[in-house]
Amino acid sequence: MTIHARLRRWTSGILPDGGTAVRGLALATLVSTIGYGIYLTAGVLYFTRAVHLPAAQVGIGLTLAGAVSLAAGIPFGHLADRCGPRSVYALTLALGAVSMAGLCLAHVFWTFLLSASLGAAAQSAGQAARGPFVQAYGGERPAEFRGYLRSVTNVGISVGALLAGWGIAVDTRQAYLLLIGGSAVTYASAALVVLFLPHLPPRPHASGQRWVALRDRPYLVLTLLDGVMAIQYRMRSVALPLWLVDQVLAPKWSVSMVMLINTVVVVLFQVRASRGVTTPALGGRAFRRAGFAFLLAAALISTMAGAPVWFAMALLPIAVIIHTVGEMWQAAGGFELSFALAPRDAVGQYQGLFGMGLGLGITLGPVVVIALCIGWGMPGWWVLGALFAVTGLAVPPIVRWAERSRPHLETRGAGVVGAQGESA
Repeated sequence: MTIHARLRRWTSGILPDGGTAVRGLALATLVSTIGYGIYLTAGVLYFTRAVHLPAAQVGIGLTLAGAVSLAAGIPFGHLADRCGPRSVYALTLALGAVSMAGLCLAHVFWTFLLSASLGAAAQSAGQAARGPFVQAYGGERPAEFRGYLRSVTNVGISVGALLAGWGIAVDTRQAYLLLIGGSAVTYASAALVVLFLPHLPPRPHASGQRWVALRDRPYLVLTLLDGVMAIQYRMRSVALPLWLVDQVLAPKWSVSMVMLINTVVVVLFQVRASRGVTTPALGGRAFRRAGFAFLLAAALISTMAGAPVWFAMALLPIAVIIHTVGEMWQAAGGFELSFALAPRDAVGQYQGLFGMGLGLGITLGPVVVIALCIGWGMPGWWVLGALFAVTGLAVPPIVRWAERSRPHLETRGAGVVGAQGESA
């Protein structure tokens, strides 16, 4: 086997294949998420050290911005269904660029809140507006293609975090402004890339109902359950770092190790995890497995308190890998359910609704995990893990309820938009 063939085989689980348009969408995702990674890593420090806002105001502002973003997905997804996703997705990326530029000019709380809210709403809306592209370019397996994009997203965020590390080390207003301004440039560049993607035609109403996703009770319940499971992201990014530093007394570099292990595992194995989830029933089972993985990870993490540091450091990678496997199962199940259970004429709208669950879990997650895991200690970790396990068990029966109400599942795979031919 030649070196080129081996390289292609190794990257087949990371880089999407399928033509210019598919790679173009992946490129737009990569470029925009580099900017998002910069903002995630350096944003809070920029607000506190360069804009000189009190930390309490920053926390309140980001929470309010997250709440605003919950309402953006459904209308922008609906607009992408009705007007075609290319212009709508490009618009959301352009709004992201405007928000980052606005943050460069922010000097008081209200200008910060306005720009941060616009950025959070653009991020949420962009995921929904991209949904019809994923449905079209993914062919009969949009969930697998969405897995590719999640791997690309993790690469982009990691690159952005590395770039932000330079600005944080310099720690001057000029350095932070350069980072946030650079984030604006990445969003604008991604918007230009999207404008060169092939046009996808709008989808006419088949059901005759405008906001059909909001009337879909099984899908609403699944969205809520996915939101509960999404609290696990804050278990890893909020509760675990505080637990390591304050309770385990682990070295501070262990927090970076957690993020590194999670990112590498997701980048290398998310697509492989998605390939095994090909039906709604399998998606429900993936959620069930994810719930038990989170329970096991929480139990292992809880035992670190009071243990010797060397033992905790030996146990930490195992717990993080188990948690990340659960995260990939949840993501794979969510990709499959969110696309397979959505009518083809309302993919964007349904993606917007499903994204609300994720946004709600991430928004409320810090309060929940801090109250349970940090405030209560070891029993709190077990309670949180049990919550995930019970939620995972609840998903398969709801999936069966959803399947009984969906005649379009019988014709799944027929009539795929000819995006692959356009991209060849």
